[in-house]
Amino acid sequence: MKAQVMITPTASDRTVRFADFPTLTQALDFAATGETGINLYSLRGELVEALPYAKLRDEAVVLARRLLATGAKVGDSVALLAETDGDFVRAFFACQYAGLLPAPMALPTPLGGREAYIEQISNLARSAKANILIGPTGLKDWVVEIGARAGLSFAGVLADLPEDAGATLPAITPEDPCYLQFSSGSTRTPTGVLVRHKALMANCVAITRDGLQVKASDRAISWLPLYHDMGLIGFLLSPLSCQMSVDLLPTGAFVRRPLLWIDLIGRNKATIAYSPTFGYELCARRVQGQSLENYSLSHWRSAGLGGDMIRMPPLKAFVEAFAPAGFSDKAFVASYGMAEATLALSMAPLGQGLRAETLDVERLERDSLAVEAPADSERARDFARCGPALPGHFLEVRGDDGQVLPQRGVGRIFAKGPSVMSGYFANPEETARVLSADGWLDTGDLGFKIDDEIVITGRAKDLIILNGRNIWPQDLEWTADNEIDGLRSGDVCAFAIPAEPEDQIVVLVQARGGDADSRSALSEAVATLLRTRHGVETKVKLVGAHALPQTSSGKLSRSKAKAAYLAGAYGD
Repeated sequence: MKAQVMITPTASDRTVRFADFPTLTQALDFAATGETGINLYSLRGELVEALPYAKLRDEAVVLARRLLATGAKVGDSVALLAETDGDFVRAFFACQYAGLLPAPMALPTPLGGREAYIEQISNLARSAKANILIGPTGLKDWVVEIGARAGLSFAGVLADLPEDAGATLPAITPEDPCYLQFSSGSTRTPTGVLVRHKALMANCVAITRDGLQVKASDRAISWLPLYHDMGLIGFLLSPLSCQMSVDLLPTGAFVRRPLLWIDLIGRNKATIAYSPTFGYELCARRVQGQSLENYSLSHWRSAGLGGDMIRMPPLKAFVEAFAPAGFSDKAFVASYGMAEATLALSMAPLGQGLRAETLDVERLERDSLAVEAPADSERARDFARCGPALPGHFLEVRGDDGQVLPQRGVGRIFAKGPSVMSGYFANPEETARVLSADGWLDTGDLGFKIDDEIVITGRAKDLIILNGRNIWPQDLEWTADNEIDGLRSGDVCAFAIPAEPEDQIVVLVQARGGDADSRSALSEAVATLLRTRHGVETKVKLVGAHALPQTSSGKLSRSKAKAAYLAGAYGD
């Protein structure tokens, strides 16, 4: 009879060290002296492997020498297909001990084809200057084909690595590169963020000690992909850096059965779990009509939000759905960050839940001012406060002239601090575009400050400027999502295209079937709603289900949708 796999323990009787290590390898060396670790689950939510940090360290050191036996030199890049399994974790840390630069890469999407995926990974591997590619057993044939096409020195699974040839492992320093993080929007011309050990450890300190205020009794659970910064840093490297046990559910498991996440949080008494808004929305929708007697969420003290714009209505629905199971709305923690800052730049205070600024949309659009909306306003919108900058980090909001704006002035957000990247990998031109000589990063986000807290209003590149008005595309999308029957979150995408005498707003709407009359009625309903509610004329185009592109982290990609529309991908 097969022995039952037991999860690594939660509680620890030793004092937690909050990532106060010079390097990630030293963080694992210390974590390996205890009993906590990483627990990996199947698509069905069953425990597949319990990987204590002690075992991970031993196996990573052995694999590090085998990696160097491929002929790889210290500083070389290694492309890793980031399956949520033990082999990815082992490979990532083997790279750390070998002094190699792991570059986690996305898995194929369910609707994507083999050829498109092979081209995507080939492009990423070239961008990373990788000569080694390691992937999961289930994709071995694809991995080998990519290796053959790209002329890599090694392409296969961990078990295929050559035997240890007696290589000496290098000493790792805080200045050394730690990993390469491709942004979630990376496509044909990907840009990788080079994260050094000192930046990673600084962010882990800020997250675990200051933001989450981790305790020895904490346990984390995640379904977030390990090729995305929130999954990799937030729920693999940060827990390890403070010796916390973490349970990892494959992203595909959550997409198919989101309530597995909720079940696992209750079953393992997790205290920390994060998701973009759409994850909470999906859970609230799926639990409708179901019994909550098997769910227990009273231990969940930090229900983090990050990775996309925070929307209040779906989160209120989540609270209503899961409060009977012990979930508290005070658990919500709004956060702000990006890969260029390792992960987190700000986190809202714990135990206060979501705090929103209800703004006058007309003043926001016309004057770029965050003015509180009158109680009877028909054009008001909530924006979440994402907390002050984490200790040692700084956030500024600047106007078009580069000057720092006063409180409630909406402008471009700039960031500085020990977690901010030193640059993009092998791309000095792009680095110079976003990073000043004195270390200020142009985040590309728009927002404002109030009481020293940052509030995000959108992405600068997505902003629609029409007749002097600043129109946020998500305002149009959310209005249609929420008020048109049959539409769900993510079904609508708005952007502007060049036209005469002024730019035209295009709205793509995913329509699920229907005859010609019903489709025409849907199109007209969306156009009329946006005209009435926002005072804008739009060109509404219905597209098929799943036709709107997403980033690897599940966010709507307006830039890809716009490019596809202009290329004629959605027809006339």
